[in-house]
Amino acid sequence: MSGAAPMAASFASSLTNANAILPSIPISGPKCGCPAPLFRHRSPATPPRVLSSIFDQEKQAVVTLHAGSGITRRDLLGHILFSVFAVPSLPALAADEKSDFIQEFSTYNNDDDNYSLLVPAGWVQGNGKAVGERLVTAFYPANDTSVNVNVLITPVGPDYTSLGSFGTVDAFAETLVNSLDRSWKKPPGQAAKLIDSKSKKGFYYIEYTIQQPGEKKRHLLSVVGMRFNGWYNRLYTVTGQYFQEDESKYGAVLGKVVDSFKFV
Repeated sequence: MSGAAPMAASFASSLTNANAILPSIPISGPKCGCPAPLFRHRSPATPPRVLSSIFDQEKQAVVTLHAGSGITRRDLLGHILFSVFAVPSLPALAADEKSDFIQEFSTYNNDDDNYSLLVPAGWVQGNGKAVGERLVTAFYPANDTSVNVNVLITPVGPDYTSLGSFGTVDAFAETLVNSLDRSWKKPPGQAAKLIDSKSKKGFYYIEYTIQQPGEKKRHLLSVVGMRFNGWYNRLYTVTGQYFQEDESKYGAVLGKVVDSFKFV
């Protein structure tokens, strides 16, 4: 894939310890153990929580994209990586308060950004604005942020008219995972492993795992798409993640959420 090697090199230094780059994310507003339900319209009755300090200037080590500029091949990996590490460090409540197995879903429709996806019933919604023109919406259980789904939207340059402009899904997935993997270092760093990648109906689907030394392994599912909003193209990335040990509890749930993403 053209540009794959430079992209990987661009993020090598900043991804050695991404969790250190993105520290815990305080949520504005009062804490609540009983989230307001998600309804079938864009704005729930209770205003969504705001993800605040995640977008501080110090976080630009992961992605640098100034306001008004479009994403490039070099920036695309950073866009994905930002979505990977955007939410996991949210402060969680006691482990014994984890939510029950999800059986019901609500449809979240975003009329402003023209997309929809299924969201597990009872999950909390958080909104925020990242560096430049980047927008993020996250969904997660109020009492367990180790599992979450986030939608990241970034404007792209005029030269990139489709995902194919960034290369094939297989080449992109391999470059993404290789950029995350530091298991070959001495001492070994974060390990990343590609599980699957495929292209379907104009979207790229990528499944992989990451694990910091001494920490639990995370399982990630991402779907990437591009949409023209009347003025410019925008890149959409939906990433769902959970601890590998919770595969039986959340694997099918997040798989359904990611697969449900579509443009409207």
